[in-house]
Amino acid sequence: MKLFTKVALVSAVAISSNAMAMQAMDDAALSATTGQDGISIGIGISKIEIDKLHVFDGDGLAAKGAAGDPGFGGTGTTGAITLNNVVVGANAASLLASHNLADITIDTDGGAGSPFLNVAAEVSGLTIDLGKIEVNDATGSAGAYVAGTGSAEILSGLSLKTGKLTANIQLGNTPQGAMIKLDGAMTGGLEINDLAIKDAANGGYIVLGGIKLNDTGDTDLALDADVAVKPEGLAITALKNAAGTDIYIKQVVLGGGTGFVPKSGATAAVPGTGTGSGSIGDVAISGLKVFNGAGAANAGAVITISGH
Repeated sequence: MKLFTKVALVSAVAISSNAMAMQAMDDAALSATTGQDGISIGIGISKIEIDKLHVFDGDGLAAKGAAGDPGFGGTGTTGAITLNNVVVGANAASLLASHNLADITIDTDGGAGSPFLNVAAEVSGLTIDLGKIEVNDATGSAGAYVAGTGSAEILSGLSLKTGKLTANIQLGNTPQGAMIKLDGAMTGGLEINDLAIKDAANGGYIVLGGIKLNDTGDTDLALDADVAVKPEGLAITALKNAAGTDIYIKQVVLGGGTGFVPKSGATAAVPGTGTGSGSIGDVAISGLKVFNGAGAANAGAVITISGH
């Protein structure tokens, strides 16, 4: 019994000393143990659903001109763009190895006197489905707008399919040259399907069965794009690939009597068969290159978004 008691006592002392040693580990020791400082976040979401998303324009369009003039019809009252039934899910054919929606790594750096926060993100391929997109009237005031019941359809809906992508975000100083840098390649390119634009006044549609974008001579789409926040607005520079971009548009219908039938749980939307819904055929564009200045060094389209 005495021998057992001594063994138990020695074991307790050993365990206690080890526990104390673990409590005394500082950040440097933890860094050596894990191999890296910083924060890693895995976002494990399989699907996101939004019933309605409203974007309000508080002052509407100012009145000008007479009936029939370009831009006529403004009343200076609040309006809204409404997206119905937004569903974002994972593209099973293009998932991250972790099967997360996104994996994020966050680090801070002294930057030789110009410190910055670096956020590196990997995002799984996505499927994005939108229901009807419309414009609404609205009531209320800034901070408390409410969409009204008056509406006019713009799009009968659309779906997008993306491949995996990587994005690097720098906040504070931006030694990489832009706040957000998209890099890598979107495996399988970018697909936009089931797009139908409606002329609400006259009742017809422009229907595009599908749009596929990929690099010229490749099946993937390079993600060489920059997003910067400038005094004049959000500036997005894209389509910088020197080889060009191929665009294929299938099932083009001009003047269709109906748009795409709402999905409502169906596996795919299909265009309606109203009067004038015959397709004029497919359209292919090869080697599209755009420039925002003189010379090849200025390849890419610059899109600036701001309020007015």
